[in-house]
Amino acid sequence: MTSQHACLQCDMIRTQVQLTEELARKLRRAARAQGVSMAEMVRRCLERGLAEQTTDRAAQYARAAAVVGAFRDRDEDGTVSTDHDRFLDDSYG
Repeated sequence: MTSQHACLQCDMIRTQVQLTEELARKLRRAARAQGVSMAEMVRRCLERGLAEQTTDRAAQYARAAAVVGAFRDRDEDGTVSTDHDRFLDDSYG
């Protein structure tokens, strides 16, 4: 993984996090294995985790869009999609 964080002049925001002892040990071990600082390892893990989260969200939307219109209303009148606000108001009103 090529990291934009390799430059020494990059604009960085200093932040502080608290880790469990076990997580700190895992982080230290992973950073040492990859030959990077713990800070760089945190950045890489965050980048990877956030990228996966974005991908998962996009996949969720794609799955939801694939079933739009695939089901019929229980009452067969077909108004749920057009009158959903009224149905919600009736349910929670």
